[in-house]
Amino acid sequence: MTAIAIALAVALGCIALLHVYWGLGGVWPGADAQDCARRVVGVRGVRSMPGTAPSFAVALLLAAAALIALGAAGGHPLAVFFALAAGLVFLGRGMAGFTPAWRRLTPELPFARYDVRYYSPLCLAIAAGFLALTWNGLAA
Repeated sequence: MTAIAIALAVALGCIALLHVYWGLGGVWPGADAQDCARRVVGVRGVRSMPGTAPSFAVALLLAAAALIALGAAGGHPLAVFFALAAGLVFLGRGMAGFTPAWRRLTPELPFARYDVRYYSPLCLAIAAGFLALTWNGLAA
């Protein structure tokens, strides 16, 4: 389980750093803010990336999730509870990406294509990792 926790922590940490980069005005993987927003936000008519505060808030939540993964691997009961909650959040986000309602909310290309190919499957993989940690923590 330690390998799963480390993999989750690294993945979530990298995604958190990416949100910090965006919060500081970074535009990768786009050519400009609008192109970046169309790639990573995807809501209808998006023209710019979210501001610093929302980007940093997401980064903070992702960093907390990374720490939860590491704590759950150690069997800490509170961390196992939060790992279950994080797993359910990521499961919901991963599943949402394949629904017509989500597609109506986020129709911009290339986000819509990337979401089905990469973002939603990544969320499902992260959810599986958290749920495995939860299962292991409950079985201990």
